[in-house]
Amino acid sequence: QVQLVESGGGSVQPGGSLTLSCAASGNIFSLNFMGWYRQAPAEERELVATVSSDGAANYADSVRGRFTVSRDRGWNTAYLQMYRLTPEDTAIYYCFYRPFNSSTNTWGQGTQVTVSS
Repeated sequence: QVQLVESGGGSVQPGGSLTLSCAASGNIFSLNFMGWYRQAPAEERELVATVSSDGAANYADSVRGRFTVSRDRGWNTAYLQMYRLTPEDTAIYYCFYRPFNSSTNTWGQGTQVTVSS
């Protein structure tokens, strides 16, 4: 079983930056994905970014060029650096972990990101 603990988030003005982190512990498979989904009020949960255990990153079109996802050298903590934030980025951000050979995500507790002037 894997546990995820998220940190970061908060409130920022448009154009500002925030960094989220997600620390994984427990029975972690060596080949895995980590990343973030987000869910705004009355919206579906959408994929934001993923980073694999070999460092390959992918992004939603809406954040590509503004967000950077990465992992630390131990590969058990992922980071989402968010730049040039807009009000449309306001949502609860959920970290996830998924082994390569699984279709099931383990979820973090979620963290609120609010972009407002």
